[in-house]
Amino acid sequence: DPGTDQLTLWNTTQNPHVARLVIAAFVGMAPEHKLRVIAPDVGGGFGSKIFIYPEEVVALWASKRVNRPVKWVSDRSEAFLSDAHGRDHVTHAEMAFDGDGRITGLRAKTIANLGAYMSTFSSSVPTYLYGTLLSGQYDIPSIYCEVDAVYTNTVPVDAYRGAGRPEATFVVERLVEVAAREMGIEPAEIRRRNFIKSFPHQTPVIMAYDAGDYLASLKKAVEAADVKGFNKRKRDAARHGKLRGLGFSTYIEACGLAPSQAVGSLGAGVGLWESAEVRVNPTGSVEVLTGSHAHGQGHETTFAQVVSERLGIPIENVSIVHGDTDKVQFGMGTYGSRSGAVGMSAIVKALDKIEAKAKKVAAHMLEAAEGDIEFKDGKFTVAGTDKSAAFGDVALNAYIAHKFTGAELEPGLKETSFYDPTNFTFPAGCHICEVEVDTDTGKTEVVNWTAVDDFGTVINPMIVEGQVHGGIAQGVGQALLEGVVYDKDGQLVTGSLMDYTMPRAHDLPSFKVGTTETKAPSNPLGIKGCGEAGAIAAPAAVINAITDAIGSEHIAMPATAQARPIKLGYVSPQTGPLAAFAEADNFIIANFKEATKNGIKIGGATVPVEVVVKDSQSNPNRAAQVAKDLIVQ
Repeated sequence: DPGTDQLTLWNTTQNPHVARLVIAAFVGMAPEHKLRVIAPDVGGGFGSKIFIYPEEVVALWASKRVNRPVKWVSDRSEAFLSDAHGRDHVTHAEMAFDGDGRITGLRAKTIANLGAYMSTFSSSVPTYLYGTLLSGQYDIPSIYCEVDAVYTNTVPVDAYRGAGRPEATFVVERLVEVAAREMGIEPAEIRRRNFIKSFPHQTPVIMAYDAGDYLASLKKAVEAADVKGFNKRKRDAARHGKLRGLGFSTYIEACGLAPSQAVGSLGAGVGLWESAEVRVNPTGSVEVLTGSHAHGQGHETTFAQVVSERLGIPIENVSIVHGDTDKVQFGMGTYGSRSGAVGMSAIVKALDKIEAKAKKVAAHMLEAAEGDIEFKDGKFTVAGTDKSAAFGDVALNAYIAHKFTGAELEPGLKETSFYDPTNFTFPAGCHICEVEVDTDTGKTEVVNWTAVDDFGTVINPMIVEGQVHGGIAQGVGQALLEGVVYDKDGQLVTGSLMDYTMPRAHDLPSFKVGTTETKAPSNPLGIKGCGEAGAIAAPAAVINAITDAIGSEHIAMPATAQARPIKLGYVSPQTGPLAAFAEADNFIIANFKEATKNGIKIGGATVPVEVVVKDSQSNPNRAAQVAKDLIVQ
């Protein structure tokens, strides 16, 4: 706008105020009060829309240069080459147990890819959001974690739904599952023995868990998944040539990001509080301006529910305003499952102030002492009498100001709050995945899924269930299908949805979803957060189920059909070199040859290994593959 010298950026961002701050303060495109950022309901974000992308700044610059509106839209292939990627860890980990199956220690060494350039949260995701969650739900006395972050040729790697927590859960839950198998303990039982049972609990890796009941979610999930009937289903599947496996994942996450002092101690340039402004109009309708941002989570519904129930007014009388820096004073946005625990808590704190002031107005109206005024179900009453005033009447009187003087009370009914949490919140739960693996093709089908989560207070069960469904779908995609691939020259070869496999409806069963509840003591609503849980729990559950089905632990993600044995061969002869064969791909046989080049130990003796390439289908693109533990068997 050349008349005001103001720039307006319409942007698909999860945090419009932070975008304005960075572009104004560090890029210098315009003073902060001359830059307006509008982020409408932009669809999914999942972490990828937290960051400041160069094109956002370039569009502003170009508009200023040519004095015309400028629009830039990324196409899909550009997005694959520029939008932040997620995960990409290589981890070597060990877990120690005593003779009773109780964990005594964990040691993890991780190499984390940062991509070619540093991104916004890229250094904290594989460190503070990963290493600090390696205790899982377990009482582990000693934990050592070492992370080396490396720059590579890839797209920058940063926060993606779960951000560090899925990686930590995968490490812990795979180790626990392998230990259960090696020690001959049922997967549920080894978890029961090691669960944290008293709270608050200080882990060896910074986090202090404040509340939870992990046994309750495990018990409910085991019953809902009919774990007792699994062996019968496994036998039935075998009669049809299928291998059936069961995988557990008892996850925990730290979310509700976050105490400002905590992130400040790590070098963050901002605090992670949240703001809210509640405006009560003279007619009693309410506008809520929130610094949180909605991109598919249903904030307009859930936030309005909280206000409606608190003030006793119809939900249609409540409007939620977000995503516009000219309307909302300042906010830190939405990520890390913080909208309920932090954003809604700010609204509740503002509502506390609204109620307190409205009681003062009602006291003047009803000619009573302020301390005698009670508020319930949208009505102010004088204790012990039948005198009352409706919320709408009190709102009107706050503005016409006939019942009090300006010296006694300031007119109007509008309050703000900035809420800074005192701790992270710690959602937790148990997901159980059941799969069938086709022995001819290696294709995995997820046949049953049970999820029982503790999200603290649940405001809207339907929205929470939808969040869980979406998270599981993304986690299953990571475990079975999704993987960015670069060729030997560094060229991205999965640069479109024709090449990069996304999960679809037919890849998933109907989910059995349930909840347990322990309230979070760190916020007024007791909310823990639900947005990332499915994506955190799912990858470990899927891989635990596949490895249970095929009897091999050597499976990496994505566990495509090509990554598993297709047709197993035999072990012979009893004397001399050990020979075995199977049909699979070249990559795995090369790794197998390397792993067994010095032979394998059987009964204390080292036996040389001969790998026999067998291709019954005369397909030159297939080669032998034998997993090391299958030879031992």
